[in-house]
Amino acid sequence: MKKQILVACGAGIATSTIVNGALEKLFKENGIEANLVQCKITEVPGYADTADLLVTTTIVQKEYPFPVINARSFLTGIGQEEVEAKILEELKK
Repeated sequence: MKKQILVACGAGIATSTIVNGALEKLFKENGIEANLVQCKITEVPGYADTADLLVTTTIVQKEYPFPVINARSFLTGIGQEEVEAKILEELKK
């Protein structure tokens, strides 16, 4: 089954675009089919019933019924491999 992954940042434009591109590459390399939804962090609650994972570059104050992974490392390059591994691990559940 195809997973739905939210890629969110403050405005839903700049940093989420960078993360979105990195995730597309990561999923292609690992044979994962996923529906990536790029959005603003304020839009995330609207996906509470359908999303499997939230990957974000912003600080999350709320609890969601799906895992939340901070992806700031995709912007800095520091610790990116660990975050990618965590994302892949969540999607295999």
